[in-house]
Amino acid sequence: MSTLPAPLSELAWRELISQHTEGLPAALAAGPVSAYVGFDPTASSLHVGNLVPIMGLVHLQRAGHRPIGLVGGATGMIGDPSGRSSERNLQDADTIHANAEAIRGQLARFLDFDGPRGAKLVNNLDWLGGIGLIEFLRDTGKHFSINYMMAKDSVKSRLETGISYTEFTYMLMQAHDYLELYRREGVTLQMGGSDQWGNITAGLELIRRTVGAEANALTFPLITNADGTKFGKSTGGGSVWLDAERTSPYAFYQFWMGADDRDVSRYLRFYTLLTLEEITALDTEVRTAPEKRVAQRALAADVTARVHGAEAARVAQEVSALLFEKADPNSLSAAALDALAREIPFADYVPPAEGAPVDGVDVFEALVQLGIAASRGAAKRLLEQGGISVNGVKLGAADKIVSRERLLRGAYLLLRKGQREFGLLRVG
Repeated sequence: MSTLPAPLSELAWRELISQHTEGLPAALAAGPVSAYVGFDPTASSLHVGNLVPIMGLVHLQRAGHRPIGLVGGATGMIGDPSGRSSERNLQDADTIHANAEAIRGQLARFLDFDGPRGAKLVNNLDWLGGIGLIEFLRDTGKHFSINYMMAKDSVKSRLETGISYTEFTYMLMQAHDYLELYRREGVTLQMGGSDQWGNITAGLELIRRTVGAEANALTFPLITNADGTKFGKSTGGGSVWLDAERTSPYAFYQFWMGADDRDVSRYLRFYTLLTLEEITALDTEVRTAPEKRVAQRALAADVTARVHGAEAARVAQEVSALLFEKADPNSLSAAALDALAREIPFADYVPPAEGAPVDGVDVFEALVQLGIAASRGAAKRLLEQGGISVNGVKLGAADKIVSRERLLRGAYLLLRKGQREFGLLRVG
């Protein structure tokens, strides 16, 4: 491992190398290289499944090389068949453009765009959008036989279910991207997931045939959980997005907190910049005190801060500590209360229409308005059974009114039924 040049040595101990071309170590050792990773803009956000190639670019830049992110504005309108069993839904140009701009901002959280080795973002629509069919077939298509293309795994895996000519040509478009970036930016390395090996090596072939130059490829492993399931899905089965509007920072934090003990060491290697010594120490915590979830906390805090910022990570930790670790509600910051209102049942308190006005909050009404109790009668029974807490303090059967002095930050009541059912009430 020690004989490998940076960043290969770093990627190797982090177990982030699936395969690479034979000439890559020598190319990296000879001096700075420019390398790119492509990102599909068919959604308005990247997701945690994109983090491995993003971290690959991060390690590349930290080793003194130049990272380039390619937003596939053109290829996103076609669709990559790699790793899929069915055709993608094609997107229109306006949607692709909007998605590409959103992804551009997300990549900027990871990469430094200043200085001589500053990262650069490009869009392949800039060159593919102006190429005519005849020109593309003459200058790119003629270099690839049907037999060569059919032998690639991304095509072979789709032969039984069917692959359209549109997706069949994706390999040629990606190869053309590599050649174009070689000419425009001096790119001599393309990186991607291991399912991209066929497409990447097609680019190597095109560069060799057209300009007689040698280029390189590196792929990362496709990540699965220890139980064999696909990495990157939430407990509900949906994608975990980098966009805070699609996956809140709290939900994002909880995704990483939920890492299996068998997975957390690998994820620390893959998704953080913690050192080998730091990760080894956290491995010891997993073995000796797994119930404390120290490694999961370190993982969740690090990745959430990188994606959403340190303040969002701090707030997510506050909310998590309240909901899962019985932290004192009175210590919640205003930002944590605001975040909590988006994660648990929330309501603006409306005083009961009947009865004498009271200087406080009617607990029965609060429970009904939050959906914790179906009726005032059901709320009364919950109170009599001792199953309700307000701001961390259990209520008795006689505690029908909560005074305004007990409001969190002068405006909120946190109600809890049992151990895990919460609701937040805002009192005007």
